Amino acid sequence: MSLREQFGKDVLLTGWGHSRFGKLTDETLESLIVQVATEAIGNAGIEPGQLDEIYLGQFNSGMMPLAFPSSLALQVSGQLANVPSTRVENACASGSAAFQQGTKSLLAGTAKTVLVIGAEKMTHAGADVVGAALLGADYDMAGKSSTTGFTGLFAEVAKHYEKRYGDGSGHPGSGKLGDVLGTIAAKNHRNGVDNPYAQLRKDLGEEFCRTVSDKNPMVADPLRRTDCSPVSDGAAAVVLSLAPTGGATAPVRLAGFGHANDFFPAERRDPTAFAATRASWQRALAMAGVGLEDLDFAEVHDCFTIAELLMYEAMGLTDPGQGARALQEGWVFKDGKLPVNVSGGLKAKGHPVGATGVSQHVIAAMQLSGTAGDMQLGTARRAAVQNMGGVGIANYVSVLEAL
Repeated sequence: MSLREQFGKDVLLTGWGHSRFGKLTDETLESLIVQVATEAIGNAGIEPGQLDEIYLGQFNSGMMPLAFPSSLALQVSGQLANVPSTRVENACASGSAAFQQGTKSLLAGTAKTVLVIGAEKMTHAGADVVGAALLGADYDMAGKSSTTGFTGLFAEVAKHYEKRYGDGSGHPGSGKLGDVLGTIAAKNHRNGVDNPYAQLRKDLGEEFCRTVSDKNPMVADPLRRTDCSPVSDGAAAVVLSLAPTGGATAPVRLAGFGHANDFFPAERRDPTAFAATRASWQRALAMAGVGLEDLDFAEVHDCFTIAELLMYEAMGLTDPGQGARALQEGWVFKDGKLPVNVSGGLKAKGHPVGATGVSQHVIAAMQLSGTAGDMQLGTARRAAVQNMGGVGIANYVSVLEAL
């Protein structure tokens, strides 16, 4: 059963906008929001006054003084005066949380056209400020000092994984997990070269990504710099509608979505199972009435390379502990049976945390509408987007399809 069959209506992505990701010193949070919102509204072929509601995904958590940005999108046009606008926050999944809130407004019948924006400004803040803000998304480390920040948390996940499964190829004790993670990093850096929005557009190669060096130091064993997504500025926006709006680009349908939260204290979670992540995948695929074999590609939350490896397992592409098979068999590469992170993922595209989930939906819509430029896979009909907040805590999955 699809979303359309379950609710008796379509939810369509009818227009979108995307900024470049990176260190955008000449941009403010406001300018980024206005840029992508204007682009999305224009791409949808509507006037600003036709919007019924706005949702803005943003984490912030002290990275910038302005903590009340919900009305910044109204700067686009005087026509937006009095349009309801709400900031949505769910750590690094804030963008997808905003997307699902917009979807639910349409399904509830309280809106016919919704603008969803994800935005974050991070690079102006010092590393200590950003690190402390991100650690606010962890139950055990919030408010505490750390030299490795969130990298250290995912490094612990990698250590648990290696102890339990080895390198993820079904051979416990092999001790080569770092090589597997290096392959993921190299894949995503290679894909990022073709993404004009990406922060890091350089093919670094597997040898560089697998090797600790002055240019690729160990951040938190076993995660090197190339295993970590960068601190970024950026924004993305999408217009959601119940019917086509006559936009410049063919609309894309939301076929299903899933959301699941895990327990916050680490002691209540299996560190390598990502159980709520798995549940969000199952819910989205079930609503869409499809399986992994029906997907043409996926954009997943690779804040660290170990997260992407675990995603292969959480989505059901491989059994637990065998995620490396997806790389060894070539499944997740651009020419594989399920390309993952053709955009370069968070690893190369960048990770302005509140923008990430919306960006993933926009990139997927571009692929499905045949407008992805050098990133284009060819004919892609159906895709999944997965966005995560915390260490597998807040989990969102969308299944999108071409009309």
